[in-house]
Amino acid sequence: MDKNRRDPEFQNPLNQDFWNDRWENQQTGWDIGYASPAIVEYMKQFPNKDAAILIPGCGNAYEAESLIEMGFTNVTVMDIADIAVERLIEKFHFTDHIQILCEDFFQHQGKYDLILEQTFFCAHLPDRREELAQKLASLLHENGQWVGLLFNREFEKQGPPFGGFREDYIPLFESYFSEIKIEDCFNSIPPRAGSEVFVRMRK
Repeated sequence: MDKNRRDPEFQNPLNQDFWNDRWENQQTGWDIGYASPAIVEYMKQFPNKDAAILIPGCGNAYEAESLIEMGFTNVTVMDIADIAVERLIEKFHFTDHIQILCEDFFQHQGKYDLILEQTFFCAHLPDRREELAQKLASLLHENGQWVGLLFNREFEKQGPPFGGFREDYIPLFESYFSEIKIEDCFNSIPPRAGSEVFVRMRK
């Protein structure tokens, strides 16, 4: 059986209570303690410092912190866990360039030039991926981009995280994005080396 598919006995809704519980019990294995090198390197060459950027499922929002240091002026970070959001409000009290939201991504309304992906896609049950792809596209301006990292592997344990492979991702997104680039990630963090792809998809 595909370990990344929903087990009939797996009843966890992966809702706000689930993620708050993870934070309370310090079960935050997705947190690498700093901004993803692959995303940082990509954003160093991103030309529009005033682009409207969304980082969903941002956690400790290291990427947002890095963006502010690079001079970006319009960053929105979102997490469903209010524990995480409370920490972010304190962390970013010094800047007006970051908007902090405690929301369910699927209920969010807005338009962005760029959405950054870092362990958000893999946190959702595989049977919601079609809905997730559609929602991502709906939040982007025309020619907007979804950029970041996806796993290119399966996991032995029941997720999250839920894995996948590049051949799974292309048919999922091709109905919503006109340009899809999925490449091996050359600058993953060491524990994830060889198991990630860097994606750039344009609406």
